[in-house]
Amino acid sequence: MSGYNEDAYKQARESAIGLACPFERALLSRCVVCFKARRLLLAEREAISCTEQAACDRCQAFHQALHRNARFALHMDPDTPWPFGKEIRAQCGGVLGLQAMLGRENPEPADVAALLAEAIERYGEIGHFPYSEIMRGVVHYEPRRRR
Repeated sequence: MSGYNEDAYKQARESAIGLACPFERALLSRCVVCFKARRLLLAEREAISCTEQAACDRCQAFHQALHRNARFALHMDPDTPWPFGKEIRAQCGGVLGLQAMLGRENPEPADVAALLAEAIERYGEIGHFPYSEIMRGVVHYEPRRRR
């Protein structure tokens, strides 16, 4: 039996993270970066926190829009929870799709907060993004394979 108390870890995590990052899994998998993110180490685990409320709100709205649009693209039932692999595809593929939609083909990982700010400047609000183009990134994104 493990010596870890998972409930105590969850309480410590909630108290340490002021603003939970909706793209935490993508940041931890290193397919994207964010200059607003702060890395924390808790009980030998890594966690991500956001440093700015406005950026967190924008990311949360984009994350929700990705989930709404990606359910069809990833052949998911609306009532089922998101499995890890499809969540990674939605997060990483969504940000990379946004990057491609903006015409920024950089070999370096995309910066979530900077891309969202640029896209909002271009399209006005998150609901007006061309999600049909962004979903191409979600569908074509392949998470890295286990070793």
